[in-house]
Amino acid sequence: MSTSPDGKAPVGATLVGQYLTFLLDREVFAIGILAVKEIIEYGTPTEVPMAASWFRGVINLRGAAVPVIDLAARLGRRPAQAHRRTCIIIVEIEGARGRELQGLMVDAVNQVLDIPAADIEPPPAGPGAHGRSDLVAGMGRVDGRFVILLDIQCILTADYPVVLAAATSPPGLAAAPA
Repeated sequence: MSTSPDGKAPVGATLVGQYLTFLLDREVFAIGILAVKEIIEYGTPTEVPMAASWFRGVINLRGAAVPVIDLAARLGRRPAQAHRRTCIIIVEIEGARGRELQGLMVDAVNQVLDIPAADIEPPPAGPGAHGRSDLVAGMGRVDGRFVILLDIQCILTADYPVVLAAATSPPGLAAAPA
């Protein structure tokens, strides 16, 4: 194991990841803060004809058309209902045309957390965890509970239906395809 530039601590031993936490249907999820560009108040997007059910439409963000995705629906959960705390997290990902902005509709944004690498478990495996584990970057332990750390790059660039709910649903109750 290599050491930090000051030669004292092993690299990774004291590294802390910062994650933006948010709610989807009363469950806490998080994404790495480095992908987050801004958080804006929810405004109804302009619908695009014949789009996927999880694609809410586009918004005008300082003259640019930014696609907005219902993150709950994209993960195979029931579609979100807009309310006063609903917001859009603007993220930057590496897309087919280079760096792209995309909006994630979430129920509410909570806070930014520092989660030490030692408190992050790998994605679940085993019975019942047969869903898309590549969508989950890890499970962060925070105050005795787990926060699901999402791989937003994978979720937003996948060419196939995304179904995370199947990983937590009892057999025979998997979510409908997107």
